[in-house]
Amino acid sequence: MSTFRRLLCAALAAVSLLPGLAAAEPSAIFLVRHGEKLAGQDPDLTPRGHERARHVAAILHRAGITAIFSTRTARTRQTAAPLAQQTGLTVQLYDPLAPRALVEQVRKLSGAVVVVGHSNTLPELVTLFGGAPGTDIADDEFDRLYQLLPGADGKIRTILLGTP
Repeated sequence: MSTFRRLLCAALAAVSLLPGLAAAEPSAIFLVRHGEKLAGQDPDLTPRGHERARHVAAILHRAGITAIFSTRTARTRQTAAPLAQQTGLTVQLYDPLAPRALVEQVRKLSGAVVVVGHSNTLPELVTLFGGAPGTDIADDEFDRLYQLLPGADGKIRTILLGTP
């Protein structure tokens, strides 16, 4: 088993062991940028982008996902689709220009939540959720996957994962 997969398994196991979480608070929030895209106004994913979307679904399939959020763009909806199909959940659309509204909505949920966004919106969302976004997401970077874990002390722990 690769180091990445071991870390991912340990992180997902930690989600189920977190004590003292309120019922109306997500146990984990996963934020991921859409996969690689074609050119154009509202481009679809490339074959590599579709493959990455399937990898995200494979990584998160046992994370207890209870809600999936995506912007209206084709590329984010296509990135969310394999996980939605796997879990039987409907992808809920959000407005990337209203990040606080999304944060308020997600904070009322329980279980693990996935948010699919864009390189220019995810860092702000991570910050609004109380996490640490790290460096800016480059235009050619599609493999960043954030895991935000609420601690018993109310602080959010940010784990930066990657997708193959």
